Amino acid sequence: MRILLWHVHGSWTTSFVQGGHEYLLPVTPDRDGDGLGRARTWDWPATAREVPVEELRDVAVDVVVLQRPHELELVERWLGRRPGVDVPAVYVEHNTPLHGRPDVPDTRHPLAGQDRIPIAHVTGFNELFWDCDGARTVVIDHGIVDPGHRWTGELARSAVVVNDPVRRGRSVGTDLLPDLCAAGGVDVFGMRVDLLPASLADVPPGLAVHEDLPQDRMHDELARRRVYVHTSRWTSLGLSLLEAMHLGMPVVALGATEVPMAVPPQAGVVTTRRTELVDAVARFLADEPLAAAAGRAARQHALEHYGLKRFLADWDRLLETVVAR
Repeated sequence: MRILLWHVHGSWTTSFVQGGHEYLLPVTPDRDGDGLGRARTWDWPATAREVPVEELRDVAVDVVVLQRPHELELVERWLGRRPGVDVPAVYVEHNTPLHGRPDVPDTRHPLAGQDRIPIAHVTGFNELFWDCDGARTVVIDHGIVDPGHRWTGELARSAVVVNDPVRRGRSVGTDLLPDLCAAGGVDVFGMRVDLLPASLADVPPGLAVHEDLPQDRMHDELARRRVYVHTSRWTSLGLSLLEAMHLGMPVVALGATEVPMAVPPQAGVVTTRRTELVDAVARFLADEPLAAAAGRAARQHALEHYGLKRFLADWDRLLETVVAR
């Protein structure tokens, strides 16, 4: 099957392109947001290949995987075909409903009310909270390329992964970092984290910021830390959380969105209480055997529920159904 999709979310796409298909990735001359092409910091197979946008009209495409509303117009303009009419299509909803359009429980999905393009939500929370108004929906939980059990916990510090923390602020829990520093040293990883100190009135002692790293190297660095802390208040289920669980890291997380369904009690602590969050981090930092046991449970749960084989099989079933209609 030839699948056209955009490189939007690198970690999700890394898993998606591991299947048994040919994956076509638009590339523009300046590699902007609509034409990034192949990833530079993830390992993708040769079956994920770049196609210049000017050549797309001459390429046979079996199905389009959409991830942003404006891609509907891009398909029609670049391929000369209408998604869901002239070419089969699926829309992947990666995100929780956005604030202010209007209140979250009433947020209407951009593809609501139509019956040509199914909406594949990456979490049950997203499917439940978006108003899709009769559009066909399905939940395909994330699947991760297993990085292996790498946890050593040799550094009695916590690890946080957050992208663009200054712009996203409270949504991703930037304000919680001083609290976490009270429990022990904190290492922050992710994209644009180099801007983080400027967002805090006083840089807390013990906070270290790490530049964006290639995925494999970041996994090694995360696994050296004693505990993974998931600080997001309002986001879809972070793939960094699932990657940390695969690495064998114990988890301390805010009990928001899909997290309570993803992290079982034996894998760490999920809470909506600030003091419990800090206390749990402190316990894991002080007790290496406790952290190791929780990390083993986290990895086992992640392998059972967020494995790559199940993820790809779920997607194959959906794509086959869409193409056959």
